[in-house]
Amino acid sequence: MTDKKCVIITGGASGIGLAIARRLGREGYALALVGTREPEKVAGLLDDFAASCMRAAYYRSDVSDHEACGAAVKAAAEEFGGIYALINNAGITRDALLMRMPPEQFDAVISVNLRGAYSMCRHVLPYMVKARQGRIVNITSVVGTYGNAGQANYAASKAGLVGLTKSLAKEVGSRGITVNAVAPGYIVTEMTDAMPEEAKAALTGRISLGRLGLPEDVAECAAFLIGPGAAYITGQVIGVDGGMSI
Repeated sequence: MTDKKCVIITGGASGIGLAIARRLGREGYALALVGTREPEKVAGLLDDFAASCMRAAYYRSDVSDHEACGAAVKAAAEEFGGIYALINNAGITRDALLMRMPPEQFDAVISVNLRGAYSMCRHVLPYMVKARQGRIVNITSVVGTYGNAGQANYAASKAGLVGLTKSLAKEVGSRGITVNAVAPGYIVTEMTDAMPEEAKAALTGRISLGRLGLPEDVAECAAFLIGPGAAYITGQVIGVDGGMSI
C-alpha cells in the first residue's frame, strides 16, 4: 500500500512491537510508536526508519495513564491525518506466586496490559468510527488461555484482553472496524536468551515445530490482520505458538 495510513503501535520501540513496526513500515504504513522511553533513546531508531523511507514518529506515553493515551492518539491523528489501525502491544511482567504477590504488583500489570489497551481503544475509536473503517489488534498470550504458575497477574491481564477483543468486535463491527487478537507462545527475547540450555531444550520440546518463535513471526500475523485480506475476520484469537497449544 502507498497511501501512508497511520498505525499506532504501543511498545513499538523494542521486541515484538518493533518487529511489527518494521514489517508494517516496509508495507507503506505510517508508524506512530508509543512507549515510555525517553525520546532521545529512540532517535536513532527513527533515523533508521527515515533512512529506509519509512515515515515514523514517537510519542512518549505511559499507557496506564488514560489522559496520556488520549494525548498521544490526538498527536498522532493530527500528524498523520487520522488513525487507521491500533496494535496494543505494550506489556509488563511482575512475576510472583499469588500468595506472595502484593496488590500493587497485581495492579501494575493489569494497569498496563489490560487497562492500557482499553484506554488506547477508547481514544482511537472516534477516529475509526468517523472514517467507518479501522483495525485493532491486541497482543495477548497463550498464558491468557492456559495460565502459568507465578504469573497470575500477567495471565489475568492477557485473558482480559481476549474478553475485550471479542466484546469490542461485537460493538464496532457495523462501523467497518475489526478487532482481533494475536496470542504468541514462547518468543525469542533477551529473557529466553539468558535461559540455561537445558531449560531451552525442555521448552522447545513442548513446541510442535521444534523451535522458539521469533518476533517476526508475530509481526507477520499482525500485518495480515490489519491488511485487506482480513477484512472479514473479527473477534478472533490467533495463536502464534508453533503448535505448542495443540
